[in-house]
Amino acid sequence: MSIEDRAKATAKDVGGKVEEAVGDLTGNKEAKAKGKSKQAEAKIGHTVEDGKEGVKKAID
Repeated sequence: MSIEDRAKATAKDVGGKVEEAVGDLTGNKEAKAKGKSKQAEAKIGHTVEDGKEGVKKAID
């Protein structure tokens, strides 16, 4: 498990939430959609890291 990869995914999630909120406040549907997309990418990143951790534990 890479702490660096988890940190990147968390940062992307936070950035996505901010972008979604700004889009919501300004009525900018494109910004809101991009924010949700970033959050989905972050969730995938966390899932990949969880999988890596599970494989590592199984090997050990």
